[in-house]
Amino acid sequence: MISGLDGFRTPIIFGLVNIVQLTPGAGGMYCGNCFRDNILVKELRRQGHDTLMIPLYLEMTLEEEDATEDAPLFYNGINVYLDQISKFFRKAPRFIREITGARQFLKWTHGRAAKTRAEDVGELTLSMLMGESGNQTQELDDLIRFLKAQGHPDVISLSNSMLIGMARRLKQELGCPVVCQLQGEFNYVESMRPEQKEAVWKLMAERARDIDLFISPSQYFADLMKEKLEIPNRKFRVIHNGINLDGYEPSPTIPRPTALGFFARMCPEKGLDLLVEAFLQIKARNQVDALELWVGGGCGPGDEAFVAQLQDKIKQKGWISDAKFFPNLSREDKQDFLRNLNLLCVPAEEGEAFGLYTIEALASGVPLAQPNHSAFPEIIEATQGGVLCDVSSADTLSRDLEKALLDLKGLREIGTRGREVVLKDYSAESMAKATIRVYEELHSGSRPEPSTAPATAA
Repeated sequence: MISGLDGFRTPIIFGLVNIVQLTPGAGGMYCGNCFRDNILVKELRRQGHDTLMIPLYLEMTLEEEDATEDAPLFYNGINVYLDQISKFFRKAPRFIREITGARQFLKWTHGRAAKTRAEDVGELTLSMLMGESGNQTQELDDLIRFLKAQGHPDVISLSNSMLIGMARRLKQELGCPVVCQLQGEFNYVESMRPEQKEAVWKLMAERARDIDLFISPSQYFADLMKEKLEIPNRKFRVIHNGINLDGYEPSPTIPRPTALGFFARMCPEKGLDLLVEAFLQIKARNQVDALELWVGGGCGPGDEAFVAQLQDKIKQKGWISDAKFFPNLSREDKQDFLRNLNLLCVPAEEGEAFGLYTIEALASGVPLAQPNHSAFPEIIEATQGGVLCDVSSADTLSRDLEKALLDLKGLREIGTRGREVVLKDYSAESMAKATIRVYEELHSGSRPEPSTAPATAA
């Protein structure tokens, strides 16, 4: 579960850890970061560690009980945006900021956030990365004021590296280490306009020096981000994502009809259009008996038109009765969805850091057919729970999927083997224990020196 690159010295176990977890919400959309952090915080508490989870930007949409409880929301999405575009608002009285931060405004933001693209928020991203020198300094002041009132944390954890701009002042004001989780930032930054992308990576590399330790969900993503952020091996640890295993059970028999499944956000970045084309090619060859395509996962306002286009394409080919779409499922419905699959394939673009859907499927006894890139070879090798596919075209993907689907008994055996590994090594309990070991290593070392270097935007 945990691998060190250049190890810390032997840790001194100092008892219960006082942890602050800062996690951005995604409004009305499902968010893998939110799921992971929520699972982690609940398990840390169950193991006896004092852990405060604070939401940022928007409220979270979760499938389990919300671990933020009654914690106030900071960096309110409306105020962050207004801080960026209005000098007047940055100096506005507190009561005005409280009005714009009201829940009814946030609910309006939910739909807009779902349609936001990285290429449209490059300047805002740069400002946030500048931290105390950016346009959102009042938001940072409010967060620090609140944290000081809660007592002294042993460690502050940032949910992803897009938050590292706040690390410098957090360390100066609270005097504790700041760690940063990694999960999917690469594709977000890479989708920006070229000039913005270059500036963002440069500023992220500067601000990464303020982070005491980065935690990556895969070795692949650690290596990728280590190069982009220009930071040494000793500042990285790898802790695989884990899930709450309650309710994940395999089907008692091989599911029929044969169901090829997809479970992730229904968007081009996750390769849903590629999978649909591969499905249509398999159907046209008619070698796999009673094949159906089951598509589940998050579908926000910004995804609906894309999904409708795919459904029209399937309908035109005459196979719409064999394609089933299940958007925004509850936890229980998702588990039922997964256990009725024969094979899961999410042909996501390169840059995928992990993919919680991989271990959710394996926990259900469902084998994987994943691209031969990103973190997927690492996951397949570790779990022995699937096969790697050539996703260079719909034709190559369809051939690989067809070959796998013609051996349902063999797929069943692979899924069973993968489930055994996930139950042992990819649980919430395992993830939390590995995280605490890292925090103890960090806490046993020298206290971090405050950073004083000025911030630049380019």
